[in-house]
Amino acid sequence: MKVLMIGAGGVGEAISVISRGKPWLEQLVLADFNLSRAREVQARLGDPGRFPAIWVDARDQQQIEELARQYQPDLIMNATDPRFNVQIFEAAYNYGCMYMDMAMTLSELHPEEPHARTGVKLGDYQFERAHLWEKKGNLSILGLGVEPGLSDIFARYAQDHLFDEIEEIGIRDGANLTVEGYDFAPTFSIWTTIE
Repeated sequence: MKVLMIGAGGVGEAISVISRGKPWLEQLVLADFNLSRAREVQARLGDPGRFPAIWVDARDQQQIEELARQYQPDLIMNATDPRFNVQIFEAAYNYGCMYMDMAMTLSELHPEEPHARTGVKLGDYQFERAHLWEKKGNLSILGLGVEPGLSDIFARYAQDHLFDEIEEIGIRDGANLTVEGYDFAPTFSIWTTIE
């Protein structure tokens, strides 16, 4: 499998390191706005041919589509901040490959009555396009970050294989996280945390 991964930060690096030894991985392109970061991850992986490091502006859907045509991925892996999801999601759709992200498209306030009416809810943008992806025969996996994505998989596994009965599973996202020396230190995008 060939993967074009947009984002070589902490999550992108973890994905790369985990994928490195897998026989199914033919190539994983490390694309990031911070090219030195992509090269740092590439150096850790030790195989520049299999893990090329390139510059990308995740805001530029056209550029992502051009990279897809150049590298011909089976999957575009979105390991960026969710504010770039629309462009990357649409680039994968237009190119015609699978897509995966950690957090779905963000919500938007109602344009006229933001305190009285619901605008666009979290993930609505992508879910409303599910029929288009199905018609094209492509798979998109949304929101498969640690919570709710991966934790949902763990919960289902526990239900199917570990317990006869489950009353409740609670997920606490950074509930008591502290970073010494800081009163407030989110571990990832503050906007994702707020969302």
